[in-house]
Amino acid sequence: MTAPTQPADRSQAHPAAQVRPAAPDLLYSDVEDDLRAAVRDLLADRCPPGAVLTRVEGEQPYDPELWRLLAAELGLAGLLVPEELGGQGATAREAAVVLEELGGAVVPTPFLGSAVLATSALLRCDLADEAVVGLLGRLAAGTTTATLAVPLSAAPGGDFPATVRADAEGRLTGRVTSVADTPGAGVLVVPAVGPDGPGLYEVAAADASVGVEPFSSLDLTRPLADVSFTGSAARPLPSADAPAALDAALLTAAGLLASEQLGVAQWCLDETVRYLGQRHQFGRVVGSFQSLKHRLADLWLEVVSARAAARAAADALATGSPDAPVAVAVAQSYAAGVAVHAAEEAVQLHGGIGMTWEHPAHLYLKRAKADEIALGTPGRHRATLATLVKLPPPN
Repeated sequence: MTAPTQPADRSQAHPAAQVRPAAPDLLYSDVEDDLRAAVRDLLADRCPPGAVLTRVEGEQPYDPELWRLLAAELGLAGLLVPEELGGQGATAREAAVVLEELGGAVVPTPFLGSAVLATSALLRCDLADEAVVGLLGRLAAGTTTATLAVPLSAAPGGDFPATVRADAEGRLTGRVTSVADTPGAGVLVVPAVGPDGPGLYEVAAADASVGVEPFSSLDLTRPLADVSFTGSAARPLPSADAPAALDAALLTAAGLLASEQLGVAQWCLDETVRYLGQRHQFGRVVGSFQSLKHRLADLWLEVVSARAAARAAADALATGSPDAPVAVAVAQSYAAGVAVHAAEEAVQLHGGIGMTWEHPAHLYLKRAKADEIALGTPGRHRATLATLVKLPPPN
């Protein structure tokens, strides 16, 4: 996506961009359509809305068997991992398609935390190091699940977290709040500041010195927990620039999160149109009332625009475009609000049934609201976008 700025300023903002990037490819390829169909069929069979409602009220929100099928059988856990390291060698475009489907079913899985956040951080580490390669291989095979120990609200472009310290022996002490996807995670990838500066560390989540304290969050389908370390044994993950590795992981996750938000919005629109096409009032189909048609038409335009923004971000990340930060900021600035609006309309236009716990609409509204602050709020991304394109920041 091209930033609306003058060529001279643009080259200063992105020194590597000496040639104008190609226009983003917003269309889905045949391979991406096939991947979508495979994921959708599996979720329809194993994770209908009723099953999600039942599971999030239990003690184990994640379905280990469903995650095994997604991660190992379909190979989704290793989408972003190169083939020579045991993964699928796919790109952010394919990961975005998966997140659309996962968002459309509000599936409680650790895909964002393990296959995107933790994996993206590891891919920026030293890939000649045996520990890094070994962990990536286990994640890609689905035999291990990991999460990146940062607050879910952490945004790209922020300071390196300093709440966890590493001593000279590599033991970690500190605390990280609101970490996503900790249930079922066997490994924590922890940003910590050591004697030699910022670094990334691998910590076994089952270590007795690691405290994981889950708490009730708004979005029951993506559990959060506070994580504490008390002299926890850790393995350094070599990286030439740990802050850059962490920032790249957050940028990738923020860009792909827009596709999850798109999936949430699309489900809400589709389900609301279906419902209003069946319900009758005053002898007419409810969806035939003009005021409702206009509301749905406006929402459809928002969803279509969000799809374009999310696809542009995924394509920019996949191609390594120098405009990726701009595309991600645009997508997160827009898609978050669309998902919330679509979910609010779904709850209201479903009438009384939409207000009940039995109907899944509230799961989508809660996911949309939680995603709105995940990996940076829309306001934070608009301020970032203004800086990138050299415009005054929004008030």
